[in-house]
Amino acid sequence: MNSERPASSAPLPTRAQVVIIGGGIIGTSVAYHLTKLGWTDVVLLEQGQLSSGTTWHAAGLVGQIRASESGTRLVQYSGELYSQLESESGLATGYKQCGGVTVARTEDRMTQLRRTAATAVAFGMECTLLNAEEAQEKYPIMQVEDIVGGIWLPGDGKANPTDLTASLARGAKLAGARIFERIRVIGVTSDRGRVNGVKTDQGDIEADVVVNCAGQWAKQVGALAGVNVPLHSAEHFYIVTEPFAGVHTDLPILRDPDGYTYFKEEVGGLVVGGFEPNAKPWVSPDSIPYPFEFALLEEDWDHFSILMDNALLRIPALNDTGVRKFYNGPESFTPDNQFILGEAPELANFFVGAGFNSVGIASAGGAGRALAEWIVGGEPSSDLTSVDIRRFASFNGNVNWLHDRVSEILGLHYEIPWPNREMSTARPFRRSPVHHILEKRNANFGSRMGWERANFFAPLGQSADIEYSWGKQNWLQWSAIEQSNTRSAVTVFDQTSFSKYVLKGADAESALQWICTADVAVEVGSSVYTGMLNSHGTYESDVTVTRTSHDEYLIVSSAATTERDKDHIRKNVPPGLDAVLFDVTSSLAVFGVMGPRSRDLLAKLTRADLSNEAFPFATSREISIGYSTVRATRITYVGELGWELYVPAEFAVGVYEDLLTAGEDFGVATGGYYAIESMRLEKGYRAFGRELTPDFSPVEAGLLFACKLKTDIDFLGREALEKTRAEGPRRRLVSFVVDDPEPMLWGGELVLRDGVPAGQVTSAAWGETLGACVGLAYVWESGGEPISPDWVRDGAYEVNVGGASHSVTVSLKPLYDPTNGRIRS
Repeated sequence: MNSERPASSAPLPTRAQVVIIGGGIIGTSVAYHLTKLGWTDVVLLEQGQLSSGTTWHAAGLVGQIRASESGTRLVQYSGELYSQLESESGLATGYKQCGGVTVARTEDRMTQLRRTAATAVAFGMECTLLNAEEAQEKYPIMQVEDIVGGIWLPGDGKANPTDLTASLARGAKLAGARIFERIRVIGVTSDRGRVNGVKTDQGDIEADVVVNCAGQWAKQVGALAGVNVPLHSAEHFYIVTEPFAGVHTDLPILRDPDGYTYFKEEVGGLVVGGFEPNAKPWVSPDSIPYPFEFALLEEDWDHFSILMDNALLRIPALNDTGVRKFYNGPESFTPDNQFILGEAPELANFFVGAGFNSVGIASAGGAGRALAEWIVGGEPSSDLTSVDIRRFASFNGNVNWLHDRVSEILGLHYEIPWPNREMSTARPFRRSPVHHILEKRNANFGSRMGWERANFFAPLGQSADIEYSWGKQNWLQWSAIEQSNTRSAVTVFDQTSFSKYVLKGADAESALQWICTADVAVEVGSSVYTGMLNSHGTYESDVTVTRTSHDEYLIVSSAATTERDKDHIRKNVPPGLDAVLFDVTSSLAVFGVMGPRSRDLLAKLTRADLSNEAFPFATSREISIGYSTVRATRITYVGELGWELYVPAEFAVGVYEDLLTAGEDFGVATGGYYAIESMRLEKGYRAFGRELTPDFSPVEAGLLFACKLKTDIDFLGREALEKTRAEGPRRRLVSFVVDDPEPMLWGGELVLRDGVPAGQVTSAAWGETLGACVGLAYVWESGGEPISPDWVRDGAYEVNVGGASHSVTVSLKPLYDPTNGRIRS
């Protein structure tokens, strides 16, 4: 441990450009990177000593691969930073690139590891598949009789968390940051929705920016500012053994996820820890004790037994090895196992970096840089969608809900990441008005932004539970029936979870013309599909905008992006314009009525003229449905004739019942989101968070038709977008169908062009109409050069599915109904 204290003994200043709350590895990393970007008037406040909260008892693993490319780049940067930090700061970090071995006890786990290896190839990382004997050569002290195989990641490393924190703090201080220990923040001040300082037990500090890096205290600190930081602590366990033969400083990290355990060398012995399936939530996040400095909780060998039993199986020498120390240190976890980063939507210039779910050491370097870039630049510099604080709403801060959810979250680290896996704890949560009807029809429910949504409907009398697997899961046959019915008759989908906003005011049109890529100066009753970009010309969201009056628009977006969309729109309404945004998500149910018989069904319930001439595609009007008055918008996300009905919540049950009763004459069925996913992929429709992210623009995504570049109307991101178009895309989105109906794809698979790694699948599903798996993928040239449509068409393509390659047919046009005849008739 470093003995030098990098904290300041100078008087507490009364003003700073930035105040960072929390002196763990995240707070010091943010301070370090802010100074690297030229912001040196930085004050960091720690209530105890640096690293004395959660950081000091972290295991110090630095893994190098994550499920997404953006997440992988983030942790890769951490390793790069840690390897050179000592030479800059003069303080050791304890970082060592020792490599990592992960082993599999089952074929299902080995399939996951083969997928991981293919992902590594897509990201340009070194990763080697191992058989049991090769795994033992990398890690000789383990027994491998029950091992199927494994992978070797030479880039993995380990670090000393306390030393690393001190080194980051020293680097920040050398560049001008001021660090104060034993200063407790007791209040956050603001004016007109913008933070302007903090109150401490030793005086107040004015600040332009406040950053909450308070670890498991971050929820408390957020509450001081009126900001929701949904996290909850859980007890987290590991032991440190006495030294024993075969353990040396170059020994790799070993992960045995089927046994819930990991192993890391420390002073000739092993750190033995893990992620048990059922965790122990700690105290309520609003009652974490203070002081709690370099503190641990009581030993719990009974709870640790599942980890210890598996450790003894994997490393037999542990049976004869003593234990030096039992660590039970609480750590904070979030509701979805992703950390929290970004500017709080409730309070301008109040940023959060917290809830790192036991991967804080690996993430800290990259997360600190990303948050610093966000602070300085005013927006993220890369895709941080999965960790953005705006993915949560206020209801996610409910402590009772968090307590029950966190018991499941910790174990997700080492559970097989099954396709379509759903959380089981703290549910049901948000329910649409017709949830009870869906239950009676034997729906399987998934969850998005807390909404309970029908994934599929099982036949009455059969279990609607998902039987997870890497192959074709048990529900596929039922989803296929829903797809076929939608293509041939009519299906009703409950899509109430859509995010829905109203922008109202005399300048609503002008505001949306700036925020949206498409031209929204349309007639009342017209709908427009459009993107919303950032200044880099890449996606912040994609939405449908409907003009409902001369000064009002209805904006519809995906379920998961409610808080993000609202924040983006409100921040980007040009100053001085009269345009106010309202969230109407919970006041409107949405029913999708889709299929070639949808007009017939609706005509039975309404006096409105639904003919193609009177009610063309992209038209939206209020119509009667039975006794109810609803907004009907002729639009589709499944590639068929159809309408989305926006129904006041109090009329929802009646409208839904009317649709199902009247639809009996036309072969009506109820459908779920799995069928929607399959059909939107056959049609090549994009989804935000997968095909559309802050890493991609309309050029790469093939959506320039939804941009008003042929006009002289300026919009946010236009300049950057035109530059990208002029340079040519280095990635292009393509549709594909697998030539063989047998393999099952889920997204994330490696794409090969002429046998060379050249892309990655963003989304995939079974397409019943095409009789095989379909999907969307970004492809690129290995040298990073711009690629043309001819380059795309000239290649022969395959996808790597769990280690086996399968040929696919690629197209730049939709695979299903490329001329849109089905939706415009």
